[in-house]
Amino acid sequence: MTQTTRPFLPFVKPDIDEETIQGVVDVLRSGWITTGPQNQQFEAELSAYVGGRPVRAFNSGTCTMEIGLRIAGVGPGDEVITTPMTWVSTANVILEVGATPVFVDIDPVTRNIDLNLLERAITPRTKALMPVYLAGLPVDMDKLYEIARAHKLRVIEDAAQAFGSTWKGQRIGAIGDIVSFSFHANKNVTSIEGGALVMNNEDEAELARKYRLQGITRTGFDGMDCDVLGGKYNLTDVAARVGLGSLRRVETLTQQRRELARLYFDAFKGGAAVELGVGLPVENFTDHNWHMFQIALPLERLKLTRAEFMAQLKERNVGSGVHYPALHLFTLYRARGYKEGMYPHSERYGASNVTLPLFPGMTADDVTHVVRSIDEICEQFGHNG
Repeated sequence: MTQTTRPFLPFVKPDIDEETIQGVVDVLRSGWITTGPQNQQFEAELSAYVGGRPVRAFNSGTCTMEIGLRIAGVGPGDEVITTPMTWVSTANVILEVGATPVFVDIDPVTRNIDLNLLERAITPRTKALMPVYLAGLPVDMDKLYEIARAHKLRVIEDAAQAFGSTWKGQRIGAIGDIVSFSFHANKNVTSIEGGALVMNNEDEAELARKYRLQGITRTGFDGMDCDVLGGKYNLTDVAARVGLGSLRRVETLTQQRRELARLYFDAFKGGAAVELGVGLPVENFTDHNWHMFQIALPLERLKLTRAEFMAQLKERNVGSGVHYPALHLFTLYRARGYKEGMYPHSERYGASNVTLPLFPGMTADDVTHVVRSIDEICEQFGHNG
């Protein structure tokens, strides 16, 4: 192994500029640190970004999906179609509202839900579709909504990773039905923790506001009522100020990510990894925001497990992640009847994917080091038998 004295390169690193840091200090000194004027400004700028559609900010991209389902009228007895290749919250929120998640396998090329299989999963109980844009790559939006319209289904887009992505020149969130974003610390736009829900009209936005804070509506100085069962999902002004700083830089940060992705594709060309069969993502520099750069290991041709491969990367001071295991194989979902072999593409990808470092602030030399490390591991531990 080539020895390196390089500093450790994590697979993700939040980019918070000094102006945002100072803005947070100003909020902390203002005396108003929970939901207030910064939150209102964040919502206004998010709305402007998605073409003026109503937006409400929340404290996570998990509650946004749950509230989106509730706004769409999804509840007990209903089915919601989604993909097993996602963070488990996508399916968990379906259970939270009393509905049943129905999985559809992924397209092995895009790694997103296979729209060619989707209609087969629709039943009289299907109420909504919940596509996931893995790593920030959108599905074919035209085909998705053609199916939804044909079957009179609502769509709650799990666009947690897709802020800054587009479809045919239109921003994700500016089109479609209900759209859920996450602003977790590892996202392209971050409020440390947080999320936002894009809706169709002010009635939906008002319902979202009620769900966000215990279903309460206030009138005048002392009037208060509660007419829906809400929760405690509001975003603080401290977090909103971080989100504002990040949102105002999103175009620049997205372009930096796309350039890093280009460098990855160039660096992999002709190397031992690709020769061995390491799978690369779809090469898309138009619609994709490059939230993550993920490879698929050819485990049958490696003398290493995935964990051992990741350990080898760590020895070379390269961080990595897994996004995600196929969620239908978690204990919670096995108990509901799911098992191996039901979604083979998701299972194969879930067992072999590795997320590589990709974040603004990385250099071309960083990318070269990551790919050289992977090529070196493949040369040392690969076999062609």
